[in-house]
Amino acid sequence: MPDASSEPRAMSFEDKARMIQLRRSIHGAIIGLQLDRFAPGEAWSSLPYHPVFVGDIRTGVIHGGVVTAMLDESCGMAVQLALPGTAAIATLDLRIDYLRPATPGQAIRAHAHCYHLTRSIAFVRATAYQESEADPIASATAMFMIGANRTDMLRQEPKVRFDTPAPLQAPDDPGGADGLLAISPYPRFLGIRVDADAEPVMPYDPKLVGNPILPALHGGVIGAFLETAAIVGVHREIGLATAPKPIGLTVNYLRSGRPLDTYARVSIVKQGRRVVAFEAQAYQADPSKPIASCYGHFKLRAEPG
Repeated sequence: MPDASSEPRAMSFEDKARMIQLRRSIHGAIIGLQLDRFAPGEAWSSLPYHPVFVGDIRTGVIHGGVVTAMLDESCGMAVQLALPGTAAIATLDLRIDYLRPATPGQAIRAHAHCYHLTRSIAFVRATAYQESEADPIASATAMFMIGANRTDMLRQEPKVRFDTPAPLQAPDDPGGADGLLAISPYPRFLGIRVDADAEPVMPYDPKLVGNPILPALHGGVIGAFLETAAIVGVHREIGLATAPKPIGLTVNYLRSGRPLDTYARVSIVKQGRRVVAFEAQAYQADPSKPIASCYGHFKLRAEPG
């Protein structure tokens, strides 16, 4: 018989919620994501505004990838708050609909609700908003796998940690002032760049980690990378004067994102006069084994003048 003393000690709901507040993902902790309020199966979170989160410095609007990362982690917190104990969870898919731009300079808030659990799957809905939940800036639906691996972020010691949090700074775009990423601080903060073969790449950095026990890349960061890669790819392929505007996207997570450099391939599925449908894949060591795929739509912006 197993030694009872080696079994995990039962954790009250309040203790578990406090542990979630303290032991978030590395990326979530670095960007300042907070769990403000909680209930069984529900999480209310907030993310203070920071200039590095901007997607276009000409408008000050927050990058869609920031909203994706926030909603992904908020959904994960709601799942943990719905489980009777603690277990490793992993995002299976995440759909984001961008309803309106976030007001520059204001914090973003999110409410995630895990509304159904099976033995192995959790189903979640979430909304991102600023002033009122009745006036959302984005909505999301997600599925998570329960017992995805042997790790327990609330109990085990992390393999990756930051004694001093990484600064919220965006390096200059290697492509120069005329590069598409020059106007977009958040992708530069993630380290995203376009290599000599015009392929988007996100070099590994510990600040990109979601699960510090495995370790594994943050699912929201992978989504942000795919969205950015698609913007760059569509912009280049069509020859647009301005970057396209994300409307919605669905990310399917196929494998754990290991602590390695990540690359992306983008293709246009259909191009209309006002909307473009695209597909993108993220991979690491082997292009034939993608870690995530993405399908979504962009709205083409009117050209200046």
